[in-house]
Amino acid sequence: MAELKRVLGYPTIISLAIASIMGTGLFFGTRVAAEYAGNSSLLSWAILSIIALYISTIFGELSSMFPHAGGVYEFSKQTYGRFFSFLVGWLAWLVGIITMTLLVVAAIEYLLPDPSLSLIKLLICVGILLVLNIIAYMGIEASSMVLVVFAALTFILVLSIIIPGFFKVDLGNFSPFISLGFTPILVAIFFIAESFFGWESATYLSEETKDPEKVIPRSLVIGTAIVAFFVLSISFVSLGIVPWKEFIQFQAPLNQVAKIIYGGAALVGIGVFLSLLGAAMGGVVTMPRLLLALARDKLFLSQFNHVHKKYKTPSKAVIFQTVVSLLVLLIGFGQYKLLLSILLPLGFFMYIAIILAVPILRFKKPDLKRPFKAPFGKVAPFIVVLFIIALFVIWLVSEPAAPSHLMLGVSFALFGIPLYFLIELYNNPKMITRVNDLTAYFILLTERINLPTKVRKEVIELLGDVGSRTVLEYGCSVGTMTMALAKAVGPQGKVYAVDLSENDLRITQRRLEKQDWDSSGEPAGKVQIIHDREQAQRVHPDITYVDAIISVGMMGYLQEIKKVLKDMHRILPEGGKIVFLEYGDFFGIIPNVEWLSKNVVIENVFRDCGFSVHVERKKGLFWNYIYVYGAKLGGDVPFI
Repeated sequence: MAELKRVLGYPTIISLAIASIMGTGLFFGTRVAAEYAGNSSLLSWAILSIIALYISTIFGELSSMFPHAGGVYEFSKQTYGRFFSFLVGWLAWLVGIITMTLLVVAAIEYLLPDPSLSLIKLLICVGILLVLNIIAYMGIEASSMVLVVFAALTFILVLSIIIPGFFKVDLGNFSPFISLGFTPILVAIFFIAESFFGWESATYLSEETKDPEKVIPRSLVIGTAIVAFFVLSISFVSLGIVPWKEFIQFQAPLNQVAKIIYGGAALVGIGVFLSLLGAAMGGVVTMPRLLLALARDKLFLSQFNHVHKKYKTPSKAVIFQTVVSLLVLLIGFGQYKLLLSILLPLGFFMYIAIILAVPILRFKKPDLKRPFKAPFGKVAPFIVVLFIIALFVIWLVSEPAAPSHLMLGVSFALFGIPLYFLIELYNNPKMITRVNDLTAYFILLTERINLPTKVRKEVIELLGDVGSRTVLEYGCSVGTMTMALAKAVGPQGKVYAVDLSENDLRITQRRLEKQDWDSSGEPAGKVQIIHDREQAQRVHPDITYVDAIISVGMMGYLQEIKKVLKDMHRILPEGGKIVFLEYGDFFGIIPNVEWLSKNVVIENVFRDCGFSVHVERKKGLFWNYIYVYGAKLGGDVPFI
């Protein structure tokens, strides 16, 4: 499998840190903060900058300990359990996608503030997202070059406002300084906090960075310090040039400041547009690495555990990201405040989990190497978390729409829970067993839908004449096929009915006991029931020989498919038949396990293990049936 390339150094990572952390706050935040706190919003920026600098050291310590592509997910994995680390990773991905979309929308609004151009602006946003994702798909070198160029443009733009702007500041505009009280200062901090979201982005590139234990932490701190200087300076200059009550009326506030400084604002508007695109590019490049890390640990669809052989990028994750970001764009286009209100609570939840990881890991893993350490790491993180919670509570109390926006954001986050259980059902043998145990009676009641009589007959026919033979039923479930197999092998034959669910096997046993085997019935063979908790990784060692193998609904759960097939190859005679039936394309939307997506891949997997098979897909009511049937044949055999 292709691997990510270690090609990045300080220039790219610092550029990414600045672009990712900066967000929309540098260009819209001054106006938003002034709406709530007036001139005293400068205090909001100062307090937030201090906290942000400290949080950057938190991320610095964690990234120096775990320099892997998963970033915040990797930190959570090392700190919390599997489920909670997935939730943090899911939240981080949601935050990244919403932030990316927010930045593109903000860039267009700054360049074309005219509300009558909505359709044109939407089409431009779609085009921008496509172009940025194509660049990310094409390789990290091209992406890093774009990031550095955007960062340089941002430097030039901000300095072109700050330096001449200092000479035009009227200190009288800051009087009165605190006129709205202290609570508005905290509310303002809540809404401008997005200005510093993004520390996680640089951590996703750890596996593509040279010496990441040093480069990532230092770049995060340097990038945060630069952004803090930028936002404080821009806020001071803007409010010093234009009185805050006038300033908050402007849709593109920096344009008005530029008009006063230079007499025109066209270049500044273009510069803000490009800077915001640079910030969006940071998310476009980094977010697929998070999906890659989740997929590697079997906490996301296995299709995303793929690195392009030529470009060395997580290409399938980039494509998925493109589709989802376009959907978010369509949902939230033209609603900057709504997107911001959804983004901020999700971001705070994620950052609280990461901030607390430092004191928890210092307790759990005190001897683990920490090339970079956050100061006061056992106490200060708790103080920062309490401050974030206070901001959150003040926002809920002071903003009438806050509860509804919070519920909308939480609903996005909660969608990850069924996704987690679906993925675990594919990948975790313990979860597979629990679910099978819980749903055993439901499967029994719905077996005519799950496995119609017609399908059962087709499976038996594909198996051929097994009279007086021994057959392995690999995954007997509730015995739906077991009865038919017992009759097919006849009184001289035998069936091994194996399953990993004890409840399934109890039901199968009771059904066999109730079967009428009197002289008027059809004689049946012996059925030996075997409970095997490790069935997803092997054929039970007590089974040493069978003439044929049949399996229904097990292929998608196999953890080590080639090992299982080789076990089957070992216990079958030459020419021994196999018939596998699998369910795929559930309801037309749930993706298959990656190796079951294409017939040719399935054929190659079986062929590598000594089987010649044919794969056929047939339409069902709610899913497709995947038939895989063939035989054990020696040599380099052709497909049947």
